[in-house]
Amino acid sequence: MGDRITNILIVGVGGQGTLLTSRIIADVAVNMDYDVKVSEIHGMAQRGGSVVSQVRYGDKIYSPIIKKGDADIILAFEKVEAARWLDYLKPDGIIIINDDRVDPLPVMSGKMKYPDDIAERIARLVPKTRIVDATGIARSCGNVRAANVVLVGMLSEAIGLPAEEVEKAIVKRVPERALDINLRAFREGKGLITTAG
Repeated sequence: MGDRITNILIVGVGGQGTLLTSRIIADVAVNMDYDVKVSEIHGMAQRGGSVVSQVRYGDKIYSPIIKKGDADIILAFEKVEAARWLDYLKPDGIIIINDDRVDPLPVMSGKMKYPDDIAERIARLVPKTRIVDATGIARSCGNVRAANVVLVGMLSEAIGLPAEEVEKAIVKRVPERALDINLRAFREGKGLITTAG
């Protein structure tokens, strides 16, 4: 990687584990001796509003903020959030989308319709799109709340983070009672990315 900077944008809604995800990734980057900056934006998170985390690491990072068109990878915990932040992705960037739907307030109130084929439309625009049922995989591991760690597994494989470092960070950040499920979810996610090209 040399002095290259890696920009990761993590987007979702309140309660999906976006902040835990950014902390796991930041821990890994710190352990790999990178300079790391993290920025977190909470928009009415407790009501299912947007939550955005930006993780930047490299030899020297001066700002925690990712500019539009600069994200190497977007990790989207929900489909509409993937679309909302798409203009932050680099032209050759990767977007990993959890095939999950969380209705925003305008949809719940009947003012708007949820766009049914939103993930497929993104996939047509972005060649390196991965759509995954992370929630379903997490459920099969024992807890739907581990969907974020399934996505961490995919991310780590896509950008080459060492699995042992990620597992160390998961052990540090996840409560012991949920550890086995989260480690299983991470390994499942990691196995989903075979061609990161």
